[in-house]
Amino acid sequence: MSADRLFLLLGALSGFAGVVLGAFAAHGLRGHLTDEMFNIFEVGVRYQIYHALALLVVALALDRWPRGEFSAAGWCFVFGTVVFSGSLYVLSLSGVRWLGAVTPIGGLAFLLGWLSLAWGAWKG
Repeated sequence: MSADRLFLLLGALSGFAGVVLGAFAAHGLRGHLTDEMFNIFEVGVRYQIYHALALLVVALALDRWPRGEFSAAGWCFVFGTVVFSGSLYVLSLSGVRWLGAVTPIGGLAFLLGWLSLAWGAWKG
């Protein structure tokens, strides 16, 4: 599978999962989590949706301009989603606070992804 199609697929699946998780939060978690934990879960969903859309942009960029910087951005967005959003989901559902220390690693991956996307656009 080509890189552009892979990131299109991953972006679509991440967007789907984000909508499912958002609906799960709204209809299944409200009232079962503290307000703080519910808000943490929602931040995870929000960033997952943002970066699912970013993966679609990466797929379009790779289709038009196949550059390593765009692939790097895509992998940073995938890794960031798993680590950032995933740690927030587990934190909010389990209450395991040390996971909050892992979350910034995912945030750093998001930042690197955006910089890589910008660098690829600048160079292209």
